[in-house]
Amino acid sequence: MRVNVIEPKAARSLPSVAPNPLFLRDEELTRGIELLDAAYRSLIGESDREFAEQGLGRNQRWVLYFVGRHPGITMVELVGRIHLSKQSLSRLLNELVGQGLIARQRGARDRRRRLLELTARGRQLEETLNGRLRRRTEPVAEHHVGP
Repeated sequence: MRVNVIEPKAARSLPSVAPNPLFLRDEELTRGIELLDAAYRSLIGESDREFAEQGLGRNQRWVLYFVGRHPGITMVELVGRIHLSKQSLSRLLNELVGQGLIARQRGARDRRRRLLELTARGRQLEETLNGRLRRRTEPVAEHHVGP
């Protein structure tokens, strides 16, 4: 029997002799959510602890990450990526600027724009903490067995 995955209504109307592999039951979905949560906590737990030792939280980590990946990003662009209010982001940026991790520079074309970038200290911290996380998520090279 073929099931049309494009039209789920048609699949639901088929006789249910065995559980349909295209649809998960609530308990399966709940177990999947639990596994995703455990994997997430395992993946970022060490990094979160290291950020906390530096006096930084998860929001500061995201700011450092996005500014590091997008040098010259503006606060307005950053608000769209991090989904914090302008007030919260402004407070975080002021803290990170005060700690010497982020620098604000005037735009060359539009001097009203404040472009954000990591300082040397900010790049070092971001690479130390987030770099370890990136390396943990890199695909493992395939090992070939044989001659």
